[in-house]
Amino acid sequence: MSSLFKPVQIGAITASNRAIMAPLTRGRATRDHVPTPIMVDYYRQRAGAGLIITEATGISRQGLGWPYAPGIWSDEQVAAWQPVTQAVHDARGRIIVQLWHMGRQVHSSVTGEQPVSSSATATAGDAHTYEGKAPFETARPLATEEIQGLIDAYVTAARNAIRAGFDGVQIHAANGYLIDQFLRDNANFRTDQYGGSIENRVRLLAEVTQAVADAIGADKVSVRLSPNGDSQGVNDSNPGPLFAHAAQVLDAIGIASLELREPGPDGTFGKTDVPRQSPLIRQHFKGPLILNSDYDKQRAQADLESGLADAISFGRPFMANPDLVERLRSDAPLNPIKGMATWYGPGEDGYTNYPALEQEPATA
Repeated sequence: MSSLFKPVQIGAITASNRAIMAPLTRGRATRDHVPTPIMVDYYRQRAGAGLIITEATGISRQGLGWPYAPGIWSDEQVAAWQPVTQAVHDARGRIIVQLWHMGRQVHSSVTGEQPVSSSATATAGDAHTYEGKAPFETARPLATEEIQGLIDAYVTAARNAIRAGFDGVQIHAANGYLIDQFLRDNANFRTDQYGGSIENRVRLLAEVTQAVADAIGADKVSVRLSPNGDSQGVNDSNPGPLFAHAAQVLDAIGIASLELREPGPDGTFGKTDVPRQSPLIRQHFKGPLILNSDYDKQRAQADLESGLADAISFGRPFMANPDLVERLRSDAPLNPIKGMATWYGPGEDGYTNYPALEQEPATA
């Protein structure tokens, strides 16, 4: 059997294969960030993944600035997620929820308050709002005494995830969002215990992860990092030592897995000349390592067989191919992905209406 299709243990989860569904920002919830019935169909269709990592899901109203994205801070949201997790489990799949605080990436017209971050910085360009695009705003630095409240919000969201039936959580510490804004030195200019040295900049990630692990069990907690190159304006001048230390800290906590988003110089959704950090991180993180960005079957096989990765996460291929695992197994062609407007907009187009192999008309 090809290594991509062998089971793998990811903390408390036995994944039936090593093709993981990567987290993908979508926008099919309500304006109040409550999941909707169409999301049940979407995740059920993709239950053949070894593990589904949901779309980014807000831990609090403060941290969720993406229009029509789901949250998991309220009882109403928890109840609306339950049919999703039940549908995936009924289809013999496993699913964890990605916990998201966007930091300076939010806009006050969506959240009702000034964005917060590690420091008083702003992202270049425009934010998505319900009224269209608007320039990003300068964030307010989180006060030291506010950090515990932030950690508590992550813990509440994680406990809510278990109540909603999820098999675990992934802490989103990548892609230029709040925790990443604390990690990397072009966004963090703090002078307290959360800024300056590498150890201090990793502190928030460590404290959030430890608190969530204490609340629901480390074997149900994963983390996502984006260690190489710019991500939404967030970058670091010396990523090797930074992410080596982060990997050591996460390894000591004993988390279920670590996922790395690593675009290359020819990336199709972000690109960078900064080398991949996974070979270095592999030396310091001994748990299951999941790699992501522009993988096809051949490249996935190579990184699995070399021992660099324990699983591979696929994003847009899962978006367009609900039966991606079977297509990879049989070397069947993949559906072309529809335009970006369908990724984030409402309705079934580009969401639940991609055909599976058995749905396609037979050819003569």
